[in-house]
Amino acid sequence: MIDKIFHKRARDLGGIIVGRVLPIGGKGVGPFVFFDHMGPADFEPGIPPSVDVRPHPHIGLATVTYLYQGEIMHRDSVGSEQRIVANEVNWMIAGRGITHSERFEKARMQGDRLHGIQAWVALPIDQEECAPEFFHHGQEDLPEWREDGATQRLIAGEAYGERSAVKTLSPMFYIHAELEQGARSGLPDTFPERAVYVSAGAVEIDGQLVTAGSMVTFAANSASTVRAELQSTLMFLGGEPLGPRFIEWNFVSSSKDRIAQAKVDWRAGRMKLPDLDNQEFIPLPEESH
Repeated sequence: MIDKIFHKRARDLGGIIVGRVLPIGGKGVGPFVFFDHMGPADFEPGIPPSVDVRPHPHIGLATVTYLYQGEIMHRDSVGSEQRIVANEVNWMIAGRGITHSERFEKARMQGDRLHGIQAWVALPIDQEECAPEFFHHGQEDLPEWREDGATQRLIAGEAYGERSAVKTLSPMFYIHAELEQGARSGLPDTFPERAVYVSAGAVEIDGQLVTAGSMVTFAANSASTVRAELQSTLMFLGGEPLGPRFIEWNFVSSSKDRIAQAKVDWRAGRMKLPDLDNQEFIPLPEESH
């Protein structure tokens, strides 16, 4: 049973327009507290460096980068340098603090089409100050199955008796689904909070048409089936909620005081920049002072 339907809102990140989906009214879905739809955007060769996402900090969350198309180069303060391409996962646990950059180097050299999702997952309170870590997973680590016109890939967590190799710190699921026109799929029913995001196409849920750029949340303990009205690209997500979280700029925490300290640390230069990208950074926005 549908609980709510809401739509992405355009946000300018300085070089690329994204569709901000979560949070809505300060709330997320399960442990998911932030969800941006990137693109689809076509980049011509020779794009300026200003399009890149320069080094910036995070605390108290895990970032999840998943692309349908395109390429991004990731560098961070724990020494990682990793190219991410379609259908693979960059999973970065910020914990007590990490910095990273995301640069469109392939696009700059030869042009590219970027389309994907950037999500943030809150960490359990007893893990918010864990050591930062970075993991990259290719398709071989992400279980995939096909049935009756539906292809699904388990990005993270557990669902339908499968488990992703991605290191998660709380019960959750995150699935990329491709449905041919007329194909159906149910959502995992073992989690109290669940949602579907339509990245492309259109689906029917409980007799309602849901188009691209929309997220549907479901009532707890209710059966949920999605039928593709058009060939559709979907994200299924959810899990156990972790309690209230504060979000300010790139910081997530159960404590406002902890966020205030992170802002002071960033302004004072106490958060290490990425080893391989340390010549510039994004300053704290004025409204976050």
